[in-house]
Amino acid sequence: FCRVDPYGFERPEDFDYASYEAFFSRYLVVLTRRAIKWSKLLKGKNSIQKSLKVKRYIRKGIPNEHRALIWMIVSGAQANMEQNPGYYHRLLEGEKNDKLVEAIKTDMNRTFPDNVKFRKSADPCLQHNLYNVLVAYGHHNKAVGYCQGMNFIAGYLILITKNEEESFWLLDALIGRILPDYYSPAMLGLKTDQEVLGELVKMKVPAVAELMERHGVMWTLVVSRWFICLFIDILPVETVLRIWDCLFYEGSKIIFRVALTLIKQHQAFILEATNFPDICDKFKEITKGPFVTECHTFMQKIFTDPGSLSMATINKLRETCREQLLSQG
Repeated sequence: FCRVDPYGFERPEDFDYASYEAFFSRYLVVLTRRAIKWSKLLKGKNSIQKSLKVKRYIRKGIPNEHRALIWMIVSGAQANMEQNPGYYHRLLEGEKNDKLVEAIKTDMNRTFPDNVKFRKSADPCLQHNLYNVLVAYGHHNKAVGYCQGMNFIAGYLILITKNEEESFWLLDALIGRILPDYYSPAMLGLKTDQEVLGELVKMKVPAVAELMERHGVMWTLVVSRWFICLFIDILPVETVLRIWDCLFYEGSKIIFRVALTLIKQHQAFILEATNFPDICDKFKEITKGPFVTECHTFMQKIFTDPGSLSMATINKLRETCREQLLSQG
């Protein structure tokens, strides 16, 4: 069995190869079919227009060979890169903030210790590219600078695009536009969205909301890493990439769809919890197993299980939750 997956991640000791093989042989059929459809859609061009058909195609998964290109186009990163030629390299050549550089260097060895491509011994070692992207971004967006969690996101972008400049512009699309204020020093957007999820759970899975309240478990304890790392290291790689396909096209509401699906699907299991630590353990468990590995079925579920979820609803909840957080100081 291959101990290292196609993205360079080492598989854990208890990895279930048999069920993974069974899943992947089925998934390969899907991937092949999607690849043919995408090739027809792109017809060798490097552009697509947003449309219902494209949205449908993205929800069904972007083949790896087209993934970087589609992410760049639909997120607006491609347009930004073309409007700012040479900007990325100028950032790297400019004056550096020592504190920022130090913070990024500290996190280099902590980024994907289980990925062979990020090891110092790797050739080429992706730590170098990761360092460049983060330093450039910290100088580009001084309000954010560098915040833990960004290293994992930039690392994933580098694995997929294999290109520093594209990774930089995709990081900018995520942090600057798609995720509202997750990585600023106060992390107000992140805290707000965790509260928004709590409100959505009250509406869609009330029994779980009631359990959390009864045991005084704050949402931030069980879901903050889902939001900060956009499910990296929480869900299997293939599943994370499928989530990101939709995130770049449809925006931050995808995160709520994923979270609600995980909670709703495992409602009975979560409700077995009888105390605080038990609840925290259950939330760790629900991100493992066949349900999340079968990424194709999982992605179908995130668009059906939580029911309707409009951006208008989310924005309204965001306003209320943000006001509450600000009033608490």
